[in-house]
Amino acid sequence: MAPHLCRAIARPIISQCEDDLPPLGRLLGTTRRKNGEHKKLRTTKDRIRHAISFEIIALFIVTPLGAWVFDMPLHDIGVVAIVSATIAAVWNYIYNLLFDHVMLRIFRDVRKTLAMRVVHAVLFEAGLVVILMPFIAWYLEVSLMQAFLMDISFALFFLVYAFVFNWVYDLIFPVLMSGENDGRPL
Repeated sequence: MAPHLCRAIARPIISQCEDDLPPLGRLLGTTRRKNGEHKKLRTTKDRIRHAISFEIIALFIVTPLGAWVFDMPLHDIGVVAIVSATIAAVWNYIYNLLFDHVMLRIFRDVRKTLAMRVVHAVLFEAGLVVILMPFIAWYLEVSLMQAFLMDISFALFFLVYAFVFNWVYDLIFPVLMSGENDGRPL
């Protein structure tokens, strides 16, 4: 889909989501439905914990695996992995925030079905491929095609990893509706 078309579709949705949040709700991560019922979104602290834990665990897996698969020095893959993880962490935060707002707007809920988890993971990785490919080509001094193939290989790994990680994260740190409490502070 052309970038201008994506922006044209997403801008009104995101704008409307922001309009629906009361000022205090923006700070606390809650939304108010028209009937006054509140739903809970992840807090900024939770989103940061999610993004950082996602990237740290991935680094320990992907760096030695990438060096072995691509027959490149561990150091080179390590630098690519660390820079990519940093970029991905920022992308992860932004993407998940936007995805949750779109889900809330369309489905009035942020809890994901199996199909929605697949869509979530695929869209996340597609965006990351576009962002990372030029960096990989430049740093490893490979062609854009080689960088694309490497990026796709990493994306396939992360596609599965993101699916599993996010599912486990949601089980460990569930999104609670207002009034629900499983013993942990909201």
